Amino acid sequence: MSIEKVKEYLRQYNKDNEVIVLQESTATVDLAAKALNVIPARIAKTLSFKVNDQYILVVAAGDTKIDNKKYKQYFGIKAKMLSPEEVINQIGHKIGGVCPFAVNQNVKVYCDISLQRFSSVFPACGSANSAIELSCDQLFSISKAVEWIDICKFSE
Repeated sequence: MSIEKVKEYLRQYNKDNEVIVLQESTATVDLAAKALNVIPARIAKTLSFKVNDQYILVVAAGDTKIDNKKYKQYFGIKAKMLSPEEVINQIGHKIGGVCPFAVNQNVKVYCDISLQRFSSVFPACGSANSAIELSCDQLFSISKAVEWIDICKFSE
């Protein structure tokens, strides 16, 4: 159901027909990169957190991870990812298909600057076998992101 919700959301931006549905799983960065034939860094992974009473999403490049020091400095609290049940209930998507589109009301989206190295990136579209190619500006705009932030570091 989530992919239909995302397509409906993307319709207002005339992007609903650009959703890529694959036979292969795109549930992880590596699987998505392989299925889309791109480097893992271009996969825009969406991470779910709770900051005090606010649920947030951070969209970051596939070759990064949260830098706990930067996260705490920015949000004023230690990073704590949501459980799979919390993700479904509070964000509105299942693990493997979490994306910054068609999320529950009051969820704030942030984009990490790690994405800005690329002319386009590939976020999921609500299912474990979907994606869409967007420029960073399109991703920011369509996801209604709050701001670009710098809270990630490159994975070893």
